Amino acid sequence: MNTITYSKDSQQLATLTLNRTDAAVNKLDGAFRSDLKHCLDQLEAEKDSLRGVILCSGKDTFFAGADLEELLQYKSEQKLTMAATLADFKQQLTRLETLGIPVVACLNGSALGGGWELALACHHRIAIDHPKVRFGLPEVKLGLLPGGGGIVRMVRLLGLEAALPLLVEGRELQASAMRELGLVHDLAVDADDLIKKAKAWLHSGPMARQPWQEKAYRIPGGTPQTPKLAMKLPAAPAFLLKKTHGCYPAPEAILKAAVEGLNVDFETALKIESRYFIELLESPVSHNMIKTFFFDLNAVNKGASRPDKIIPRRWQKVGVLGAGMMGAGIAYAAAKAGIEVILKDVDQQTAERGKDYSRKIMEKKINRQQSSQEAADSLLARITATSDLQDLSGCEMIIEAVFEDRQLKATVTQESEVLLNQNGIFASNTSTLPITGLAKAAKRPDRFIGLHFFSPVDKMQLVEIIVGEKTSDETLAQAFDFVRQIKKTPIVVNDSRGFFTSRVFGTFTNEGIAMLGEGVLASSIEQAALQSGMPVGPLAVSDEVSLSLMMHILAQTEKDLAERGIARKPHPAETVIKKMVALGRPGRKAAAGFYDYPKQGRKHLWPKLAAEFTSQSQRLPFQDIKDRLLFIQAIETVRCLEEGVLRSSRDANIGSIFGIGFAPWSGGALQFINQYGLRRFTERAMELAEVYGERFQPPALLLEKAETQQAF
Repeated sequence: MNTITYSKDSQQLATLTLNRTDAAVNKLDGAFRSDLKHCLDQLEAEKDSLRGVILCSGKDTFFAGADLEELLQYKSEQKLTMAATLADFKQQLTRLETLGIPVVACLNGSALGGGWELALACHHRIAIDHPKVRFGLPEVKLGLLPGGGGIVRMVRLLGLEAALPLLVEGRELQASAMRELGLVHDLAVDADDLIKKAKAWLHSGPMARQPWQEKAYRIPGGTPQTPKLAMKLPAAPAFLLKKTHGCYPAPEAILKAAVEGLNVDFETALKIESRYFIELLESPVSHNMIKTFFFDLNAVNKGASRPDKIIPRRWQKVGVLGAGMMGAGIAYAAAKAGIEVILKDVDQQTAERGKDYSRKIMEKKINRQQSSQEAADSLLARITATSDLQDLSGCEMIIEAVFEDRQLKATVTQESEVLLNQNGIFASNTSTLPITGLAKAAKRPDRFIGLHFFSPVDKMQLVEIIVGEKTSDETLAQAFDFVRQIKKTPIVVNDSRGFFTSRVFGTFTNEGIAMLGEGVLASSIEQAALQSGMPVGPLAVSDEVSLSLMMHILAQTEKDLAERGIARKPHPAETVIKKMVALGRPGRKAAAGFYDYPKQGRKHLWPKLAAEFTSQSQRLPFQDIKDRLLFIQAIETVRCLEEGVLRSSRDANIGSIFGIGFAPWSGGALQFINQYGLRRFTERAMELAEVYGERFQPPALLLEKAETQQAF
């Protein structure tokens, strides 16, 4: 056995140590299932001489969960085999909890997915109380549901009403929170304390039965027939639909498995869970989400886009120019990672307001018991708010986060670059202006790079690293190291106006605005975006960005292109944008945009939009509205790949989801095309181009791949 070590001591206690010899983590695959079966055979053969069983881990984590490579290779013709595999694993867990001798799980590290299901099959759970240790069933985040009895056991332990939020949202909780729920029975300070408490519990003579195996046991909150619960259940599907907009089948399947499982006996409930698991596994949504959110995301974070053979760098001191919301957010992220930050603005008061951004975040964390005053004081001490340029002296990196104006950026670059240390890097947080052009203001363009953060920085995970024409590989590698040090996800792109994310994001907002100008109802546009899987509608997000900023970017673009003798074809959305600004409705900051923002109450679409833009209302097929919003983004993503702006499909998919919120169920903009079918997608794009404009015309790269059926 190479995944589990079996041992027995003089106190009649057997220990099963999960310690896979060929991998860094324990995972649920064929080898583990086979070894678990052998261990259970041995336990059953020796149970008359045993007082208890300790289940522990030889790794830093307890158990990582299912082998997703196995699941990603699943084909529909393997349905019977998958059903048998699920039934076999569940049988092993049932054997574990019905041995007739008490079993305690010693959770030295995180146990997620299949690892938590394994722990739930034990009679007692003790966990190390550490903030980085997490427990739960996050399968829903990959388009799946727990397939090892997790739904059945969680619902029987907590009751339907308490268990559903954990299951349908895939919450990962700390040990203390799990203890409050009663799912963890005791806490330990370290590994030795863990084993000590496990042995003490086993020697106390505990019952070797699960709570629901007792005749007097009642499900907390009752069954679906309990009047109080029966009154609430009919609203549950509608509540889920409101959150998922029908794009994600997993939450609905979890609800069905949980409710149906309470109407039958334990073993039948396990079979119901398995049927829904296989149903989800056959959905393209799970395939898309597993590929992107696990494999692609892990590859990106581990450095797939980082140049090889360059020594990793750790950052100690960073300067941030501009203490507005973006600069303040960058300062917080760096300070949180233990980096000393010099936050500089034109006057001390503005700089201090930028530092207050971090103070307010930490106050909220303290109030929510997510941090301590000591941690807050330490973080704030690492941020120096200043108006004195000389305070930047010796910084290893300076990140400018000033207004999107080429001349202003050139000025601050020239003023501050000379203060960098010998191996320093200068980075621009611009969202649209080409890095190669901005680097002309630098004395060392090889040490100049783009770091495009997303707002709000403390919540947005992505950073788009933009490589200029003269940016060196060493600069790229070190910038990559900085992004990972502050625990953000980096994608790497080549230089272009708007780079990748802003270009694609612009097509989304412009398409929605253009449809408004065509006479499509604003409510239909916004609803179509939500039902497509976008987190927010194009009109709402345009208000957040600011229509006046959009006009400024358009003006800068026209100026830059004119200097190069290039004529720009206006987008149909521009007429609407200019009219809205002229009407004094530039966006949320002014409390007036496509939406009204009353001081009391929720925002709502401006009632006069219909009169201004839809006097001759155009009723497009709703599917056309949805397709226009998704297809235009996917097509622009292909153009970015074709032009060499994007370096990989992996970065495209991760960037489109984490940067602009492209429908996560799709696995990203290029995976959306793969899943749709390249030829079918191309044909549909041509249909849209014929009716709505040449911007939907498939790029040459898409036509080529459609012809050869070569996926992105």
